[in-house]
Amino acid sequence: MTHLPRLLIQYRQYLLLLLPVIIVYGCGWGIPLMEVDAVQYANISRDMAHTGSYLEVYDSGADYLDKPPMLFWLSALSIKLLGVSAFAYRLPSFCFALIALYSCYRLCRMYYNSSIAWMSTLVLATSQALFLVNHDVRTDTMLMGWVTLSLWQLAAWYQSGKWHNFLLATLAIAGGIMTKGPIALMIPVFAFVPHFLLRRQWRNLFRWEYLLMLVLIALLLTPVLVGLYRQFDLHPEKMMYGQRGISGVRFFLWTQSFGRITGESTWHEFSSFSFLFENMLWSFMPWILFFIPALISAIGGLVRRRFRLQDHEEAISTAGFVISYCALASSQAQLPHYIFVVFPLAAIITGRWLYTVATTLPRLARGLWIVHLVIFILLWLLLIVLLYYSFPGIDKLKAGICLLAALSACVLLYRSTRGAAPLLRLCALNAAGLNLLVNLFLYPALLQYQPSVPVSAWLKKEGIRMSDFYTCQFEENRSLSFSNDYTVNTIATPLQLPMGAYCLVNAPLMDSLPKDGFRVAYQGESMHITMLTLPFLNPATRAGETSRYYIIYRNVTF
Repeated sequence: MTHLPRLLIQYRQYLLLLLPVIIVYGCGWGIPLMEVDAVQYANISRDMAHTGSYLEVYDSGADYLDKPPMLFWLSALSIKLLGVSAFAYRLPSFCFALIALYSCYRLCRMYYNSSIAWMSTLVLATSQALFLVNHDVRTDTMLMGWVTLSLWQLAAWYQSGKWHNFLLATLAIAGGIMTKGPIALMIPVFAFVPHFLLRRQWRNLFRWEYLLMLVLIALLLTPVLVGLYRQFDLHPEKMMYGQRGISGVRFFLWTQSFGRITGESTWHEFSSFSFLFENMLWSFMPWILFFIPALISAIGGLVRRRFRLQDHEEAISTAGFVISYCALASSQAQLPHYIFVVFPLAAIITGRWLYTVATTLPRLARGLWIVHLVIFILLWLLLIVLLYYSFPGIDKLKAGICLLAALSACVLLYRSTRGAAPLLRLCALNAAGLNLLVNLFLYPALLQYQPSVPVSAWLKKEGIRMSDFYTCQFEENRSLSFSNDYTVNTIATPLQLPMGAYCLVNAPLMDSLPKDGFRVAYQGESMHITMLTLPFLNPATRAGETSRYYIIYRNVTF
């Protein structure tokens, strides 16, 4: 404890860069949950907290098999303690984001100096993916925390041989498997096996402790396996993914992960090998222009050393990222966030190269600084256009004040952290400043086109009881159920709507209704905000990209 003040002073510049990033994360908690995954997982967690069904997972009363239950367990516990809210749902995943950052620092510090470790941590913290997953919470935030913790603890165990590192690594791997499946076990294998081969540490490839680890992992997985067996294997008559007789245990251990590579899985989307890298161009911003040469340099270094490492060198980051990427990119079903789990390894690769450039290549560092300054100026101008032109409903005075405050804070903190590399300060502070404005103004404006947000506000404003509200052939029931902590009533046709009740319908259904008997109480425009288009961002052409929805009131008996 006596060293803490000295450490705080020594690393003051890095802490001053990290603190505003954490604040921006917190500002994202005011954003309503976004469709589809975050809302679905939040609603499953809410139902779990209310029903107490922790081993058998249900989604609005229907059997659910797609993801393991760790996210639902921890979010349900948070909801039971804090009540139903987006904050309660997000809190456990935020804690795992902090675990990922701390574990990234500790893993990197085992092989590099403190400056590289801090740089790597800040690269991870300020990547666009981390700003996103701290409010659009899916399984990836928690998985990243478990996997990074397991890598750190395994590296510590290999160095020290201490059992507490071994046991914590085992727990982290099991936790990751219970979050998103066997990928949490495969990434440590992908990272450490090449590491041992390159260091010629043959003994570490074959250790009796691995058998003990597998036994302990199996024991920790028992609740999940029992729940899946009871819910699915004992009920072969259940229909899942268009098939009967699906084994929940096999789906969890094989089909959902490896089946996407072998073709057994029914999911087929975005199967290009370059898909994940293409999405890294935005999700690893503002560091992607550093990461690409950093990865090339890391691989080139291994080639120059003839694939042999000294005892103080590591290949965990490079091998772990490259092999994991190849495995994930081989899947026949990919989504942009699948690659987020290895961003801590990408951050270490980037931080190491960034340190080398900052300390030994001043002309290159200066050139990159100028390039990124131009990029950030363009991004700030784009944000101003979005705030002041694309969404007229935004409070221009508040946005202007926050914009000036964010820019002033960036300049002040940039000048106050001269001990850190200029490139690091420029990118980290601008990333935080831009995301602050996005979280406070842009996302709330976009979410007015997610029907559950304005509809919930209208219901509360009008004092309409949820028991008098229905939906008919409408997709966003989960979001309405979570935000109102009430399982929304559904009907097959508006003609089933009771007298004096309200019903949410889409435009085609509205056009098919009788002219008499219903009146429009509220209407709005909807858009899948995770799939933005340029015409949507232009107010003059937005109407062609949105679809209308209506809340109707029944006032005549048929």
